Amino acid sequence: MTGTTLSIRTMNAEEMGLAISWAGREGWNPGCYDAALFYQADPSGFFVGEVAGKIVAVGSAVVYDEHFAFCGLYIVAPGYRGKGHGLALTEHRLAYCGDRNVGIDGVLENVNIYQRIGYVPYYENRRYQFTACYKPSTVDAIQSVARENISQLIEYDRQCFPAPRDNFLAGWLEQVGGVSLVYCVDGMVQGYLVRRRCNEGHKIGPLFADNIEVAEQLLNAAQVGIKGEPVFLDVPEINVDAVTLAEDAGMNIVFATARMYQKGLPDIANEKVFGITTFELG
Repeated sequence: MTGTTLSIRTMNAEEMGLAISWAGREGWNPGCYDAALFYQADPSGFFVGEVAGKIVAVGSAVVYDEHFAFCGLYIVAPGYRGKGHGLALTEHRLAYCGDRNVGIDGVLENVNIYQRIGYVPYYENRRYQFTACYKPSTVDAIQSVARENISQLIEYDRQCFPAPRDNFLAGWLEQVGGVSLVYCVDGMVQGYLVRRRCNEGHKIGPLFADNIEVAEQLLNAAQVGIKGEPVFLDVPEINVDAVTLAEDAGMNIVFATARMYQKGLPDIANEKVFGITTFELG
């Protein structure tokens, strides 16, 4: 191996912390416990690129089932960009994904690059920021998620996500420092959300709900105990009601990505997706 050749291998669990720290350095504001939570989604789906034994690139390709995968957490270290390392890592990740439909949240300025390797843009996911300000409300239908709710939430989640992700959700719903809420009427789940603590403030994701009224009540309930702190919600523009919810609440757009797929837009209930889970995992 020469001093400029990229060698790619599967990331180990300890190196996930490095990848998440790089994400923080890039201004992505990761969650405080994202390293362990992301890794359990697919321990074989995280990769590092090395030059002369030094990690210079990271990226993920989480395989959810035989039909769907999602690529993210893609970073090349400053000083090693523009040398083809990112493309090599991307090709390696796509090979790992095989014949599946692969999704990404691509930065808008690189959409043309992603199109050249087979991705098609369908809509934007817009990151909105607002300041938490809970409005006193009593909604009996909203409860904290309990372990006995998880199987129901996993079933509900399948309406809004292109593949099962049971292992990931089990950890995501019960993460340290997080808040998970379910909206349930007569034993039927009508929506749920997760709030997690990040380097800066909190992110809400997912926020899935049967309609805008349920989503609004869940979003309000998620602001209990964090008054004055920044909160971020990644809203898919394909759901007009989700955009309305964000705009009516006075949220401000601070970032956006293009949701892109290689084999077409998945058949999910987009009208129920008011906030995606993460840019990194879909």
